[in-house]
Amino acid sequence: MQITDLETEQKITPLLRLGFRPFFLGGAIFSVVAIILWILTFRGAISFSPLGGAHWWHIHEMIYGFGGAIIAGFLLTAIQNWTGVSGAKGNSLLFLFLLWLAGRVFMSMPSLLGTTLSTIVDLLFLPAIAYVLAKPILAIKQYRNLFFVPLLALFTIANAEMHLAINYPQTFSTMYSGYAGVMLVTFLMSVMAGRVAPMFTANGTQTEKATPLPWLDKAANGSLAIIMFSLLLQPIVGFSVLFFGVLLIIASVFQTVRWLRLKPWITLNVPLLWSLHGAMKFIAFGLFVLGISYLIPEVPSNHAWHLLTIGGMGGLILAMIARVSLGHTGRPLIAPKAMSVAFVLINLAALARTFGPWAMPEKTLMFIDMSGAFWILAFTIFIIGYAPMLMKGRLDGRPG
Repeated sequence: MQITDLETEQKITPLLRLGFRPFFLGGAIFSVVAIILWILTFRGAISFSPLGGAHWWHIHEMIYGFGGAIIAGFLLTAIQNWTGVSGAKGNSLLFLFLLWLAGRVFMSMPSLLGTTLSTIVDLLFLPAIAYVLAKPILAIKQYRNLFFVPLLALFTIANAEMHLAINYPQTFSTMYSGYAGVMLVTFLMSVMAGRVAPMFTANGTQTEKATPLPWLDKAANGSLAIIMFSLLLQPIVGFSVLFFGVLLIIASVFQTVRWLRLKPWITLNVPLLWSLHGAMKFIAFGLFVLGISYLIPEVPSNHAWHLLTIGGMGGLILAMIARVSLGHTGRPLIAPKAMSVAFVLINLAALARTFGPWAMPEKTLMFIDMSGAFWILAFTIFIIGYAPMLMKGRLDGRPG
């Protein structure tokens, strides 16, 4: 109430009053559209010629299109809490959202602008978010909260490497740059989960908060950072399968210990909590299986990555946007009952996509269809349940 004048706020359409509103809704809708297009293209049911080809587009858009939107929504919402300064809203928020949307359109239809301009539009989004976030922090000299600037810069570099891989495949790899983006998101999820999960768990279960272990947080996040840099710097330093596999397993041990210290089994009666812990489980488990896949050739790493992308990334995003949207629209932290189904579906999507093609390679197409259908249903449940909340003012009449 001290940050924003209520009368001025009420003149702004509710969808543009705070960053989480357009980006959570837009990101969720886009993820459904992107998976539908990917499945239809993979099956040969449609002719689709996005930038970089369908496989490049699928990897890129789920990380930088879908993931980028959700990250932007979180950061643009958090900035007010950090600084006490009103965040992007109204026309400035609309501009950022349209810049993100333009990237999605031009990645899907590069012939509209041409490859070079389409790439520039896509690469502009994250730096634009960084600028809007940095401005109020620099104004009040709260430099400790500028951590997101190097983070978004790394995202932009990884994104640029993916684009360079289209024209310079002998130097840059779509696979390694795409995986670098996945590990950047995983690192961000690890940092966020480490900060909020202990408090959320204690408050939601009315139990004592787990005692912080700073060394464990540093080890859990630091190991992921090393993995990410090994992928980001691959064009310079090369790639060691043994180093990568061992490091993934070490990271999984730290993640598992940190997760188990929170006693996840006490959250089973609270959907907004067990969904969060389920995603943390997929991060820990996914890192282990992925590490094994780089040490044992018979374990297919291309399938194992989906434990992180669907179960970890998709699961944590679904859990957090369900929670944040309730809190920031003035509602009790009790998810609609249908969201429990959505949380189960996203877990099933990860398991089907990873272990189905591994166990029965001849049925790979069926498992991709199954996993995609689970994802589509999960995020459609979110869209149907939460769109009315995101498009209306807060229940308590406060700004935001």
